[in-house]
Amino acid sequence: MGAALHLVHPDLGQDPAARFAVKDERVSVRFATGEGSLESAVGANLYAVGDALLTGSTGDSWVVSRARFDAKYRPEPATQAGGDGLYRNLPVPVLAKAMAVAFTVARTDGGDLLRGEAGDWLIEYAPGDYGVVARARFERVYRLLEGSAIADKSATADK
Repeated sequence: MGAALHLVHPDLGQDPAARFAVKDERVSVRFATGEGSLESAVGANLYAVGDALLTGSTGDSWVVSRARFDAKYRPEPATQAGGDGLYRNLPVPVLAKAMAVAFTVARTDGGDLLRGEAGDWLIEYAPGDYGVVARARFERVYRLLEGSAIADKSATADK
C-alpha cells in the first residue's frame, strides 16, 4: 500500500457518506490468558488478559476488549458465558463508510493502527472506537440499514 490517508478521530455521525449497518455473524472465541498481539487482516491487535480473541465466519481474526465483548456478544447454545466457544454478536447498528482511498486509523486513542485499502469500510462502533473491514468481508457479514444515510434520511423515505 502506498501513501494512505491518515484519519484522526473521524466522526462518521457528521459524514454525509456514512451509513448505519448491522453485523450478523457467529464467531469462534477464546479468551486471552496472557498479554500479546494478534495480526489481523488490517493490522496488529494488542490484547490483555481476558480480552476476546475472535475468528469470524470468513476466517479473519481480531481482538475485542473484554468489556466491549461482554456488552456485544452472546454465547451460542452449548457455550458457557465467559468461556471459550461460539458466540453471536448482538444486532447493534454501527456507522460505516466505504472508503475510496487507502487509509489508516487508530482503533482507539493510543491504540493499534489499522489500515484499509480503497473499497474497504471504516466502522465507528462508538465515538473514538474504530475498525476496518475489508470490502468482501463487509458484503458477507454486514447489512446496510434502509434509509440510513446520515446526510438526509428523508431522501430515501420518498422512494
